[in-house]
Amino acid sequence: MNKEEYRMQLKEWLSSIQHAVQDDYIRQKVDNLWFTIDDEHSSEQEWYELAEGIAEDMKPREALREVAAGSHTLPPLPYRYDALEPFISKEIMYLHHQKHHQSYVDGLNKAELALKKARRSNDFTMVKHWERELAFHGAGHYLHCIFWFSMSPSGKRKPTGQMLRLIEQSFDSYDAFKSQFSAAAKQVEGVGWAILVWAPRSQRLEILQAERHQFLSQWDVIPLLSLDVWEHAYYLQYLNEKAQYVDRWWNVVDWREPETRLKQAQQVKWTPF
Repeated sequence: MNKEEYRMQLKEWLSSIQHAVQDDYIRQKVDNLWFTIDDEHSSEQEWYELAEGIAEDMKPREALREVAAGSHTLPPLPYRYDALEPFISKEIMYLHHQKHHQSYVDGLNKAELALKKARRSNDFTMVKHWERELAFHGAGHYLHCIFWFSMSPSGKRKPTGQMLRLIEQSFDSYDAFKSQFSAAAKQVEGVGWAILVWAPRSQRLEILQAERHQFLSQWDVIPLLSLDVWEHAYYLQYLNEKAQYVDRWWNVVDWREPETRLKQAQQVKWTPF
């Protein structure tokens, strides 16, 4: 079978499974394979590996289980490192994911195991230290997981349904929301994040900032969409033009993941105060 025949076979397979794909994570991987097989510079081996991953992900899974202390792992991206170009470069994506995010995973695992040991020995000085490490690395790991899966080379660029209604209710319009979210990201002091959250107690959306990963933000809310504005997220490509990075980021936002997170978050029912 030559390359063109394999390409056509894969396209037929993707067409046949699209109706059965309900999970947004797998849908992103399907979109990535469509994107990749149309890229003349991609290889048949890349196609095979992506298709194999989709097939594996579509197998029935057992119920979610607890992650044992010290056992967190780096999630694979549902797209290639160059898939978000020209808006985010391949070099940035690789370093950001493989080096920076991996360091948060490693730091979280180290903190969990050390904290467990310190608590057993009643070493409260070290408990305090490792709780701070846990907060920094844990928040960094979880926010990056949201960040990666809220982007895609061929995703849903504008929210619809309940998400759009809530955005219009909370911020007057989608354009007003984008302006306010972008302003929050651009005005983070030092390094940190802009985050769209669902507040179960007040039943509305809100835009928050977080410095570093865990400071100057708010409790009792559920993150839906996050934008990393640490320098490692943009400096190699945009230098000190953080505002340009923020404005161009909207070209790769995929609203499917935030909309899924919103549906799950709205299952939380807390008494309003």
